[in-house]
Amino acid sequence: MKRILTLLLLWFSAQHIIKAQNKDYVYGYVYELNENGNSIPLQGAAVIWLNSQIGTTTDENGYFSLNKVQGNQIAISFVGFKTDTISIENVDFPLRHVLKSTVSIDAVTVKADRANTFIQQLNPIQTVVLTSGELTRAACCNLSESFETNASVDVSYSDAITGAKQIQLLGLAGIYTQMQYENIPTMRGLASTFGLSYVPGPWMESIQVSKGTASVSNGHESITGQINIEYKKPWAEEKSYLNLYTNSLGMAELNANYAFDVTPTVSSMVLVHGSILSNRVDHNHDQFLDHPLTQQYHLFNRWKYQGKRWESQVGLKFMNEDRLAGQVKFYTNTQPLIGNPYGVKYSTQLLEAFNKTGYIAQRPNTSIGLINAVSLHSQDATIGVRVHNAKQLSYYGNLVAITYIGNTNHNIKGGATLRYDRYDETFNNTPYDRTEWVKGIYGEYTYKHLEMLTLMAGIRVDQNSRFGTLVTPRFHGMIKPVSNLTIRFSAGKGYRSPNFIAENSNLLVSSRNLVVEENPRIEEAWNAGISINKKFKLLDKNYNLTADYYHVWFENQFIADIDRDNSAVYFYNLKGKSYSNTLQIELSGEPIRNLQFTLAYRINDVKQTINDTLKQKPLVSRNKGLFTAGYKTPSHKWQFDYTIQYNGSGRLPKGYGLNQETYYNPYITMNIQVTKMFRKFDFYIGVENLTGFTQKDPIISWENPWSATFDASQIWGPLTGQKFYAGFRMSIWK
Repeated sequence: MKRILTLLLLWFSAQHIIKAQNKDYVYGYVYELNENGNSIPLQGAAVIWLNSQIGTTTDENGYFSLNKVQGNQIAISFVGFKTDTISIENVDFPLRHVLKSTVSIDAVTVKADRANTFIQQLNPIQTVVLTSGELTRAACCNLSESFETNASVDVSYSDAITGAKQIQLLGLAGIYTQMQYENIPTMRGLASTFGLSYVPGPWMESIQVSKGTASVSNGHESITGQINIEYKKPWAEEKSYLNLYTNSLGMAELNANYAFDVTPTVSSMVLVHGSILSNRVDHNHDQFLDHPLTQQYHLFNRWKYQGKRWESQVGLKFMNEDRLAGQVKFYTNTQPLIGNPYGVKYSTQLLEAFNKTGYIAQRPNTSIGLINAVSLHSQDATIGVRVHNAKQLSYYGNLVAITYIGNTNHNIKGGATLRYDRYDETFNNTPYDRTEWVKGIYGEYTYKHLEMLTLMAGIRVDQNSRFGTLVTPRFHGMIKPVSNLTIRFSAGKGYRSPNFIAENSNLLVSSRNLVVEENPRIEEAWNAGISINKKFKLLDKNYNLTADYYHVWFENQFIADIDRDNSAVYFYNLKGKSYSNTLQIELSGEPIRNLQFTLAYRINDVKQTINDTLKQKPLVSRNKGLFTAGYKTPSHKWQFDYTIQYNGSGRLPKGYGLNQETYYNPYITMNIQVTKMFRKFDFYIGVENLTGFTQKDPIISWENPWSATFDASQIWGPLTGQKFYAGFRMSIWK
């Protein structure tokens, strides 16, 4: 490993010396400003030598490179943006340029709006970007509420008491989706329980959702897909931001951030978040709180150095949360004893630090970067009379090098990763301590032919201290056979190490005993899929039609069997088949100016071998329909957003107080939001779950929580009826 790293560093040093005076290329990055004033990569911008037909387009990172020709001016353009002409004389490369989305003509300002949700056109991996504009179409207090207008990702409560939420992608639990912030793994292990609520919504610049296995450079854990969070940046145009929010449940929330430049090359941003929910509400009169009582505080500070070729970031995040739930008469000082009111208490602290350092060589498409991240998660929990205390110390390091062979049609990426996880965990006085090291190397080759064909093949080899050698092959392709038609396809493998207590914490809010029949083996699965995207015009209006199909099949999966009986949950390794088939069709467009809509429908076929029988996975809806629309008035002073979801039926487990299999009924939810926009601030009001539908009697045997039949873990529908909210946003620009 040391020899490989040394050779990589020597090779890049040699390239820098050889190419130091190379003037054969010009290269750089093109950005746009989003609604919050943040600089984000502009994909598909045209970069052309002035008075010629020689040019290129920017990739998903906004990057371009051009062979030098006679002349010293380039033109950068994109539909809806002002075209800029730039002289390259005496310019330090890489060039960094922001296209303006406004054009002033005789004091009249014309604003160009991009879709709030779009597919990265040049990325062979099917990736949908949810912009800050999309995230403000709903309340979006945290990450768990960011997918209300998205057809691919489902979010639901894990149980009826703690308030924990989980996502589903391709019909499988969120633990099979690799979660990242700015390409750094997150929400692993202990954080998988409440991690979605640890990301404040107003902190996010965008969310990237990809289906299928991810690039091998991101590790081996992506099985169904990847969700990457981009936080706000200190070098963006937004100087300060303030958000206040409250809802009919009694929740109050504050978010703020402030960016400042220390020197022309050093900038920083501070982000703060605080929320409290203290009202004891029991609308369905089952003697249990409808939602947990929480106090949560966050602080995030990032520093950025931007030199001519070197750049570096350092960030530090801290989060503290206290969570209390259970019966209305349960308080902080209530002793966890049988006969007392039933309750749940969580006290959590999370400290994260990261550094990202990169060097951009003068040679086009050539760079080297190093990511280091460390986190410490501490959690003390009491669930009924059960006690779960744990600490997780994690480290992640990734050294990545990028360049090309021959010409920029042949790109290669390689590197090495190191991951460390240490768990000090006890459950009911039984220790589950463990340490896991993962050392890996990877390589990836990408071939591009104009914009018509992209092929990406990668492989990584990891040495896991618990599970041995893991080989991860992955392949992605993109073909554009005709104009406005894109076909993407992928296949690859993924692995993940199970953390069965934290990942099944919803089962702890029941009287079920935990029966571990065998030690867990590493989970491994294959994923193959295809996506077809067609752009077309109807009545001179632009539309997008996307259809995709993905098949996931497991070679091993650690099963949590809640079907065998309702007195226990049995854990064992897969003995038979386990798979997921997902078909989704989505249509989006702008039939009239300023009115954007999305119409989607999805079919899930998810089955597991449970207790030696292949059957439909419980509590997973077979169908989902979505329609969402947003309209902004021509004056940009009002915005109206509406979303309706159809959630199909699914199987209930036999242990759900039933002697035979049965299914829950389909249901519909609606959300509405109205926003009044001023020059520097917005007011918004809205209602979630307008239909008021809730799951009837979500807690089994609620009248006797200490009985053998008590179970609050079997959740398939909403737990809260109509929820009204109001908020205020204000931004000040640099």
